[in-house]
Amino acid sequence: MATVAELKAVLKDTLEKKGVLGHLKARIRAEVFNALDDDREPRPSLSHENLLINELIREYLEFNKYKYTASVLIAESGQPVVPLDRQFLIRELNAFEESKDNTI
Repeated sequence: MATVAELKAVLKDTLEKKGVLGHLKARIRAEVFNALDDDREPRPSLSHENLLINELIREYLEFNKYKYTASVLIAESGQPVVPLDRQFLIRELNAFEESKDNTI
């Protein structure tokens, strides 16, 4: 019969191989941050440049499915919860879009 330590090791290994453990850790970090975040504390005012930079970072995070990291960025930076319009972002950055499946 397996010991508790052996069962823990197998469970941890299985969760790591499936990518679940990292996902759980990221979610816990995001939830801890949200619990500790003081909503009464004013957010920094964002310059136009920082607003655009944060939006690019958010798009990168969401494209790569780092949704908990993105939620922490939004909460901590004061970035609007609703993403900027993609066409607005393209115009502001003088960028172009090759296809709808790609990031800017």
